[in-house]
Amino acid sequence: MKKSKRVKKSNSWKIKQHRDQFFKKSKTLGYRSRASFKLIELNKKFKFIKKNCHLLDLGSYPGGWSQVARKNIISGKMLSIDIKPMKPIPNVKFLNSDIFKEETKATIKKYFQNKIDVILSDMAADTTGSKSLDSIRTNQLCAEVINFSSKMLKPRGVLVSKVFMGEDFIEVKNLAQSLFEQVNFFKPESSRSESKETYLHCKILKTL
Repeated sequence: MKKSKRVKKSNSWKIKQHRDQFFKKSKTLGYRSRASFKLIELNKKFKFIKKNCHLLDLGSYPGGWSQVARKNIISGKMLSIDIKPMKPIPNVKFLNSDIFKEETKATIKKYFQNKIDVILSDMAADTTGSKSLDSIRTNQLCAEVINFSSKMLKPRGVLVSKVFMGEDFIEVKNLAQSLFEQVNFFKPESSRSESKETYLHCKILKTL
């Protein structure tokens, strides 16, 4: 019985994927993930990826966001990091590591020489089967990224990060507003309607 339920769930997911316009479009355009369109929409709205910016992509696997970002950057530097190995992307340096380890942070600082313009994070915690717990764990991850970014970004830098609408959403929002002058939220059209995810756009670090 359990196996039958798993098969039905798997088939349902496959059907949804084939009906998904963004999934189809990602295959047609050669993007590694339908999530690529989320970054395209975010950048269209907030215009934070400049042709000469230095950009850090956290939790970059499988590389959809890195592909989009690299297309918009001409003369800047770009570093992508994930604990999962990511296939190479031209002109993108990849680091297979945990972003919260001190040696990883040291490598980031050395690579950018403390001049990061944009930090991206589409990270979400591994699913547990409990939507409430998954939301809490992903928002804790987002909070860590916010604190991390406040120490790594240039004064007028930008952070874009996934966050879930849940019971601890206000805590994440308050943390972002305590560290950045401008804090906005945006749910791209390419984000599935049933998903609790939205995206945090933070700009200009506060002088504390």
